[in-house]
Amino acid sequence: MRPFTYLRAKSPAEAAALAAQVNGSRFIAGGTNLLDLMKLEIETPTHLIDVNGLELDRIEDTPEGGLRIGALVRNTDLAADPRIRKDYGVLSRALLAGASGQLRNVATTAGNLLQRTRCPYFYDTYQACNKRQPGSGCAAIGGFSRQSAVIGVSDACIATHPSDMAIAMRVLDAQVETVRPDGTTRVIAMTNFHRLPGNTPNIETTLAPNELITAVTLPAPLGGTHIYQKVRDRASYAFALISVGAVIQADGSGRVALGGVAHKPWRVEAAESAMPKGAKALTERLLAGATPTHENAFKLTLVERTLASVIAQARAQA
Repeated sequence: MRPFTYLRAKSPAEAAALAAQVNGSRFIAGGTNLLDLMKLEIETPTHLIDVNGLELDRIEDTPEGGLRIGALVRNTDLAADPRIRKDYGVLSRALLAGASGQLRNVATTAGNLLQRTRCPYFYDTYQACNKRQPGSGCAAIGGFSRQSAVIGVSDACIATHPSDMAIAMRVLDAQVETVRPDGTTRVIAMTNFHRLPGNTPNIETTLAPNELITAVTLPAPLGGTHIYQKVRDRASYAFALISVGAVIQADGSGRVALGGVAHKPWRVEAAESAMPKGAKALTERLLAGATPTHENAFKLTLVERTLASVIAQARAQA
């Protein structure tokens, strides 16, 4: 690990301003992703700004009937909150499907959203990776691609986004609140938060440099049946081959987002009208234009079968 300086911020605005003053600054809270990448020298920040003391660890009701989740709320606390379990079950289930209990105890809401989109070649510093070193190429293209993306890919990257929580947030139409170095704030819809790779897969979100997440807000509860189903090679400590987060109403309509298939949480609102027609029709619309490799083409069938299971569960519970 390379040397770095360290400072604790006293407010969100101060944290963002301090980050802008030192090139190579990064925010750190739980550090479950960042510290691992620093040890591998994939991430090499020169300055760390500790945001743990900023009192962004509360879950509060909003005037609109939803919830405001502080950026530093730990994954364990968010999954266990009675309001989340009652009204936003897809989020609680997604959180509990991710990582391990130990990691969930320290991982934060903002940090979960900001996990690096990655594949095995991203971790191997001897291999070409446009995410790690822009312009170096993508070893996954033409290499081992079983876990790679099947849609929304580019000639520069075929990695998948690893977050389970982000899938649920996308289904729920969450919004991300931020503060910039000049003290101004803004709200980013989850639909616009994560980016597809294009020619710049190293830029994974629409955050501006040194912009700090302060909270994630959820709209009023949707009702319906909430399901999160994750398919992986082993029952724990594994990223999804594919995952499905869904909120399905009694009449068969609903919302659905996929994990493990793209560079970001994958939701196509225009496809959701096909949900009452069944998993096959829904899959065809969700994955229209998919370009899988020969090693991960099975994901298309896996998505259809998992969606069929999710729809059947919703009907049974309804």
